Amino acid sequence: MMLSMLVALMTDGRDTLAFALAAGVTLSMGSFLFFRNFREGGSITRREGFLVVSLVWLIISLCGTLPYLISGEIPRFTDAFYESVSGFTTTGSTVISNIESQSAGMLFWRALTQWLGGMGIIMFTLSFMKSFGIGGMQLFSAEVPGVTHERVSSRIQLVARNIWLIYLSLTALAVLLLFLGGMPLFDSICHALSTMSSSGFSTKQAGLSFWPSLYIHGVIIFFMIIAGTNFNLIFLLVNGKFRKVFHDEEFRSYLFFILGFTILVFSGLLVTTSLPAGRVVQDALFMVVSVITTTGYVTSDYTSWAPAVTMLLFCLFFFGGMTGSTGGGMKIMRIIILLKNAWHELWRLLHPNAVMEVKFNGRTVDPRIITNVLAFFVFYMMVFVVGSLVMILFLGDLDSSIGVVASSLGNIGPGLGSLGPAGSFATIPDAGKVVLTFLMLLGRLEFFTILVILTPSFWRE
Repeated sequence: MMLSMLVALMTDGRDTLAFALAAGVTLSMGSFLFFRNFREGGSITRREGFLVVSLVWLIISLCGTLPYLISGEIPRFTDAFYESVSGFTTTGSTVISNIESQSAGMLFWRALTQWLGGMGIIMFTLSFMKSFGIGGMQLFSAEVPGVTHERVSSRIQLVARNIWLIYLSLTALAVLLLFLGGMPLFDSICHALSTMSSSGFSTKQAGLSFWPSLYIHGVIIFFMIIAGTNFNLIFLLVNGKFRKVFHDEEFRSYLFFILGFTILVFSGLLVTTSLPAGRVVQDALFMVVSVITTTGYVTSDYTSWAPAVTMLLFCLFFFGGMTGSTGGGMKIMRIIILLKNAWHELWRLLHPNAVMEVKFNGRTVDPRIITNVLAFFVFYMMVFVVGSLVMILFLGDLDSSIGVVASSLGNIGPGLGSLGPAGSFATIPDAGKVVLTFLMLLGRLEFFTILVILTPSFWRE
């Protein structure tokens, strides 16, 4: 908030006081909690880790509403809370109808909330606070549940710090390349923060269509792909271990899905539109990368495309980036395991005595992980169906309802129907925004972290 205050001071001067007051409130709250509890000992259990992480994300999102409310830029609490959660969860859907009317400080604040949320609030804290060592692994596990992650409890702070350094360096590089392409420095900073966090807030109402430059779109595509890549692989890439990166099955599948869906969307657009082939390639690649990485940027209104082509993009709403990336959704690793397990079950029907194991990166996948993936998929689809039924009550439109629920769960941004790229989330009733806010948090923390604290057994001794 103080960074946003400095940006406000150096630019148009608007909302400087609002950020100062918001920073003062959060500093007072944090100081009270810190000095009240810093002498306490003990450790954080796994169960407490789930509760702490859930409460951290809720409270941070509530604090994030303060600049909007105090400044009057978003005067209604429901709208301000929705905007805050959308930023921190990197969903990127907005209730603001005129982006250009916002102050520079507020636009920077929106971008910064995404950037912090992209890598994770707890991950950010673990990178520089040794005091969390008492429960670092429990908090890390609850915020980055994924399919698998190495046990790094002995060096959790070092791992978090290295990942954040790479994240910061890539963001700085994105700023430089966008600026060299003719995008103003302030817009370059905001879009770099948004791109590396796989989110979609822009400084312009028209989004990236405001800059029709092929170079700028190419830079954004490149960094969206990077943001959707497992940051452990990026760490290996930085250290020159190229073979390990390109031999990773999830990474190869990630690139294969991008290429495959781009070809399908390109073919569909080529047949159903009269646009030049060059523009069709650009739109197809950009939109496929934007959706599969859950960034949510748009260069064209895909809801105006042929229904079959729009449906192809909608399928990608359920994919997401790689495990350990800033992308949301189910994650590519889960998709691979689901497909392999389904194929093996089909094969077992033909060869009931065959001994078959699901393998990933050449290693047998633990049956418990397969069970976890299947449970995650079932929960995901159950929440999607129930959420869609609830949103139909508020919107009265099937396309818009299933689109906005899938978009919120996958932290994507734009949906379908009236809530597509050309639509406005400001028209959603308050009760609907509350539902979508819950779905965004549920999707960002990958279901289990929040669902587990809603079960009665969690609260029993």
